Amino acid sequence: MRSDVIKKGFLRAPHRSLLKAMGYTDDELNRPLIGVANSGNEIIPGHIHLDAVTAAVKAGIRSAGGTPIEFRTIGVCDGIAMGHEGMKYSLVSREVIADSVEIMAMAHAFDGLVMVASCDKIIPGMLMALLRLNLPGLFVSGGPMAAGKLPSGETVDLISVFEGVGRVSAGTLDEDQLSVLENYACPGCGSCAGMFTANSMNCLSEVLGLALPGNGTILANSARRIRLAKESGRQVMELVAKNIRPRDIVNSDSFRNAIRVDMALGASTNTVLHLPAIAREAEISLPLNLFDELSRTTPNICKLSPASGTHLEDLDSAGGIPAVMKELSRRNLLELNVRTVAGWLRDIVEKATIWNHEVIRPLEHPFSPQGGIAILTGNLAPDGAVIKQSAVAAGLKVFCGPARVYDGEEAALEAILQKRIKPGDVVVIRYEGPKGGPGMREMLAATSAISGQGLGEKVALLTDGRFSGGTRGICLGHISPEAAAGGPLALVAEGDSIEINLQERQLNLLVSPEEMEKRARSFKPPSPGLKGVLKRYHRLVRSANTGAVLE
Repeated sequence: MRSDVIKKGFLRAPHRSLLKAMGYTDDELNRPLIGVANSGNEIIPGHIHLDAVTAAVKAGIRSAGGTPIEFRTIGVCDGIAMGHEGMKYSLVSREVIADSVEIMAMAHAFDGLVMVASCDKIIPGMLMALLRLNLPGLFVSGGPMAAGKLPSGETVDLISVFEGVGRVSAGTLDEDQLSVLENYACPGCGSCAGMFTANSMNCLSEVLGLALPGNGTILANSARRIRLAKESGRQVMELVAKNIRPRDIVNSDSFRNAIRVDMALGASTNTVLHLPAIAREAEISLPLNLFDELSRTTPNICKLSPASGTHLEDLDSAGGIPAVMKELSRRNLLELNVRTVAGWLRDIVEKATIWNHEVIRPLEHPFSPQGGIAILTGNLAPDGAVIKQSAVAAGLKVFCGPARVYDGEEAALEAILQKRIKPGDVVVIRYEGPKGGPGMREMLAATSAISGQGLGEKVALLTDGRFSGGTRGICLGHISPEAAAGGPLALVAEGDSIEINLQERQLNLLVSPEEMEKRARSFKPPSPGLKGVLKRYHRLVRSANTGAVLE
């Protein structure tokens, strides 16, 4: 066993003494030592219950003959960090989490790993570490939050509250009604109820083969979630016994499957950041154009919040991710001869049942013939931009309007709330990219304010930052190269015409090349004036089209 280096032989008597100081017995030390990374804390609703989930994982490990050893990682709540300086730290935390798990696993010679997490950047950080370390292990999430229900019976979630702010500013909702909304929208523990970033990544971890079936959709407050956690603990012991490692499971076909399911679900645009970063740890390349290539041939067969009133609990009742994969497999869109931590994918798909054909549409009657995400290029985004086309109003293919330019989210949000943005405008928020933010903030406060004012189909928003999975409307993010790196977004002037063509996958600034060259000659990026972790991140982070990985 790998852990023998800290517990076998007379030279390791000091090490054993330290372990025994914590109460470990000789019998426990003779078993495989399984590190259990728990990101539970008291600031994230998706993590507030993770101690119970982790306890179940540990019970499963013990019942299968292992010794679980729990340690902690950090976590940021994107919803609470949203709309202020705190959001600059969210994407940064992904790399810190991966590094912290690596440090703990390597320093203490664990034989296997179970990653327990729930929310936006913590999940990909854990998966990055799992593939980087390549120790037998798997991932288990805390599960999605149940949807909220107002006294009127209306189903709501966190995005309803963000959009409620815009409705108050528009005069269609008063503050007392907003207070009712905030009290009912998030009814308890779990990752926010729609197909937002956390739930997108929890679902895709199943497809990648790094989590047990049900990981993405079983509710956080369900006894099934606790049973799944126990099964995950038992399963890691089988992986250790057979020396099956993450890179024995995950390959390029696994990632293509994940992208296919991503498109079928209409998942968060942040998956376009996280999947390439995870793949990089496995030394697999996922170019941005692959997402668009697979999107063009993958029907969007699920439409969940924010694109509809359907939530994760509805997808779970319909059969979950195995059922989605079963439907896609009818057209041979997936490679089923790949391994998972629970066996072969083909066996999981074969056992799946689709219980609700309204939640999981047949391929012959999709919500859209193309997938949920599209990649646009053009003179404003030479290296690409990302849009969640499944959350754009049906039939809207081309949008052209004057640029309303803001250097940073706060200035844009102020303009939106003060009703200075009019139908037909293209809101440009720049210097929010990986380097420019730094940290590539999400623009949910701005996009929700636009939707709340009834402008979701009448205004476009472009940014080198990113969007929450809860964003809907004509919103393009990840514009690369970013403004801080001298990308064309930095050269946009107030009133310039911008054309968005979803049909042709084009994003263009309607300004002559000569004028652009003239502007480029006088361009100077703003000085960020950073310190601490943001200074290091600014110096090391690469462009969004690479997954915003560090050099």
